[in-house]
Amino acid sequence: MPLTPLDIHNKEFSKGFRGYDEDEVNEFLDQVIKDYEIVIREKKELEERLNDLNERIGHFTTIEETLNKSIVVAQEAAEEVRRNAQKEAKLIIKEAEKNADRIVNESLSKARKIALEIEELKKQSKVFRTRFKMLIEAQLDLLNNDDWDHLLEYELDATELKSAQEEDSLA
Repeated sequence: MPLTPLDIHNKEFSKGFRGYDEDEVNEFLDQVIKDYEIVIREKKELEERLNDLNERIGHFTTIEETLNKSIVVAQEAAEEVRRNAQKEAKLIIKEAEKNADRIVNESLSKARKIALEIEELKKQSKVFRTRFKMLIEAQLDLLNNDDWDHLLEYELDATELKSAQEEDSLA
């Protein structure tokens, strides 16, 4: 156990024949007591300060650990978000490719159907043109026929006209 200033103060020395000057020793002991008290006080202040600093270091260490854990959690969350985003992007791309294939196939099918319809319309148009041409030619043949001239040459007299009208009214 270390000495206290009180121990130093109460210390008594035995007196010898040719001993030291008692006042000088007491004066020196008083100075030692004062210095020792200062050292003890400083030691106590330093211990308190050390305890405070250790508490602060503990607090900051706790904060550091918490921050490190938070950083790890944030990194893991970011990695998870990145993985999920990649999965979602792949799904979106796959779905878009399927839709694109479907749209292309539908377009090709429609294009084929339209091409067939165009060919059918061309055939129908040829048939119509041929029939129309035949009709026009037949009508032209009728116009060019000599029977028209024969009808124009035929004359009716008034008595024949009257009897034809009477026959029509009887019928």
